Amino acid sequence: MAKPKPLMTKSSGPDDGAVQSALRTLDAEASGVAALSAALKSDLGAPFTAASELIGKAKGRLIVTGLGKSGHIGRKIAATFASTGTPAFFVHAAEASHGDLGMITIDDVILALSWSGEQPEMRNLIAYAARFGIPLIAMTADKDSTLSKAADVQLTLPKAREACPHNLAPTTSSLMMLALGDALAIALLEGRGFTSTDFSVLHPGGKLGALLKYARDLMHGGDALPLKPLGTKMSDALVEMTSKGFGCVGIVDRHDHLVGIVTDGDLRRQMRPDLLTLSVDEVMTRTPKTISRDTLAGEVLELLNASKITTLIVTDAKKPVGIIHLHDLLRAGVA
Repeated sequence: MAKPKPLMTKSSGPDDGAVQSALRTLDAEASGVAALSAALKSDLGAPFTAASELIGKAKGRLIVTGLGKSGHIGRKIAATFASTGTPAFFVHAAEASHGDLGMITIDDVILALSWSGEQPEMRNLIAYAARFGIPLIAMTADKDSTLSKAADVQLTLPKAREACPHNLAPTTSSLMMLALGDALAIALLEGRGFTSTDFSVLHPGGKLGALLKYARDLMHGGDALPLKPLGTKMSDALVEMTSKGFGCVGIVDRHDHLVGIVTDGDLRRQMRPDLLTLSVDEVMTRTPKTISRDTLAGEVLELLNASKITTLIVTDAKKPVGIIHLHDLLRAGVA
């Protein structure tokens, strides 16, 4: 039986129709983001600051709402706020009228997304916000729309042509909403001094969670830590290196302070007939690179890569308390 011939695919090039279409889409969307940036430097700047302050001072949560494509963007914006230290969740504008208004309290702030600002499903939500005095931020492209006029803060997006050749499918407009939502979330993150440590509490899972583990979570301590005092013969140091399996041995002084390290690289550099009779003092690398227990795993990986080494000793008040190997980062999913 004859084998079927493999399907032939045309290689993409600068004249490929699909590529040209993609480039037009990206150009259109980039022009929308550029217009948004220009607006922030002028008329949009003051309401953006007001929105940031309103959300930052809220006793409750940020309620993001919308429907259609704006709703999809709203869900992502709410997730970004929540993951960067601003309690937030999404309420569908249509579902709000069927009981979900009960999710919104008088301590919350509402961020409503609608390009036109005229969806009828928004009316009950607008009325609810007015009735209970819940601050309302409108993100629309029409400052004279029903939603914008009802809002306490109007984030009016600049007009922009959709990437769709018919200027119909929400593309550029959706990207602009997402970009402005991200800008608000990051402004609040920076304003409240949200640190990588805070970030790690909210992202314990996946690759990101692994990067945000601490050295203390991954290090080997106790008897697993290869250590020898100053004055030790290299023959004994080599036994310690081999038995512990990290390719190195830390050298401590009489106060148990780490003063040096002997690595496989040091052995190669010092290779000579009498190497095993020398003391570690003559072979070791002094003032080795170390990390603290609270160093994030991502930072450990960066230091290993930048220094072109595979092992770091963890110290506390100059005393070695643990050791981390590149393989530990691999097993944890960091590298």
